[in-house]
Amino acid sequence: MQYFQGQLENFDFNHWSYHVPVPETISSVFIEANTRRVLVTINSHGPWHMALFKGKNYWYILVNQEIRTKLNLQRGDNLQISLEKDESEFGHELPEEFQVLMDQDEEGNAYFRALTPGKQRSLVYLVTKVKNSESRMKKSLAIMHHLRLTKGKLDFKQLNELIKYYNNL
Repeated sequence: MQYFQGQLENFDFNHWSYHVPVPETISSVFIEANTRRVLVTINSHGPWHMALFKGKNYWYILVNQEIRTKLNLQRGDNLQISLEKDESEFGHELPEEFQVLMDQDEEGNAYFRALTPGKQRSLVYLVTKVKNSESRMKKSLAIMHHLRLTKGKLDFKQLNELIKYYNNL
């Protein structure tokens, strides 16, 4: 685990702008280990699954609005940060509901595993961010159904329609 003090900064050019620069000595530990996925703890809260990003002059982690709101963070705030390598398979903890479906649906599982790691992570996140178990199951069912229908070709617009359909069942 690596610790450092950082400051919440803001790029002024887009909505993915709040970030914390990571010192080169710390970012190099993760980059040399060939991973950019990290678990981040901010001011003793977390950990959150994140990635290290490379800017023109430094590495950084993005701090989304949900985390900023939860921790009441403002631009310029000094933060205590700890980073550790994210050992999870998909960059997020796999919800039990999604795991059960992957265990039962060999075809859907095969299509899911054939996706790029980033697309896998996106689908797992879609399920993870839902708090209610029944809703996680419906979303998981929609994802597996979509992967079978499209033979593993991910179409988020079509997937969103299936999710709406499953939510109304």
